[in-house]
Amino acid sequence: MKALFIRAEWDEEAEVWVATSDDVPGLVAEADTTEALLAKLHILIPELLDANGYPDGESMPFELFTRRFDVAHRQAA
Repeated sequence: MKALFIRAEWDEEAEVWVATSDDVPGLVAEADTTEALLAKLHILIPELLDANGYPDGESMPFELFTRRFDVAHRQAA
């Protein structure tokens, strides 16, 4: 089975990771850390796939792609 692709982006204003996916209809999840987000995804992905009538399968591999924009500043000389 092809791995499901999950995107997670850091929401600076809310200070949470927000995950969505074109491969998992209805998936929107947020958490303070990527570890907490992964724990939620392990529950939500099977539930949402079942709800959308995806074929049964014991395992559902997925790739979590995280993206966070930030700024580095040089020290004054």
